[in-house]
Amino acid sequence: MNILIMGPAGAGKGTMSSHICAAFTVPHISTGDMLRENVAEGTKLGLQAKAYMEGGHLVPDEVINGMVEERLAKDDCAGGYLLDGFPRTLVQAQELTKIGERTGRPVQVVLVLNVERKILEDRITGRRICPKCGAIYHVRNHPTKKEGICDVCGSSLVQRKDDTLEKLDARMEEYERLTKPVIDYYRNMGLVYEIDASKNQDVTFEQVKKVLSDLA
Repeated sequence: MNILIMGPAGAGKGTMSSHICAAFTVPHISTGDMLRENVAEGTKLGLQAKAYMEGGHLVPDEVINGMVEERLAKDDCAGGYLLDGFPRTLVQAQELTKIGERTGRPVQVVLVLNVERKILEDRITGRRICPKCGAIYHVRNHPTKKEGICDVCGSSLVQRKDDTLEKLDARMEEYERLTKPVIDYYRNMGLVYEIDASKNQDVTFEQVKKVLSDLA
């Protein structure tokens, strides 16, 4: 199944993505990871992206779109995929439809994680990340065994610079302005399934699992 997961910062997209990929055996395609991999491997698109980033510019849509198309065309996506972090704008969504047509792997279901603003604020400000292995914790909801130390690899945890109320305001404004039209685009195609992601991850995943199992 070809899945797109969407939601505001702090909605739990990363956590749900891990559960989905494990349960339904599909690759997790994060545009952030994909961009870093292309740059690290020195691919043609990666070199183009690196030039923009080193010049202090945003990587343009055509470069990101090219990376997405190349990734979706790989063999491990033949049985489905989970796309996270793309599309962020209506123009990107329209291009993804064309990419799906060219690769024969169109988006089939869009999971939208909905969370109240107050809960988002708590999740964002309490979130801590391991810079070495990427494990994610929360100071109250998912604390480490030893305060400030990653349970997985023993590294010191950090708080991301954008995990503040001020940054959340900016990200929510961007979500409303740019991403909501994307959700409406897919809703008009009959692909959107709303998920109440305000509860704990187990409760949230039960909703996700039911949607995907019913569609499989």
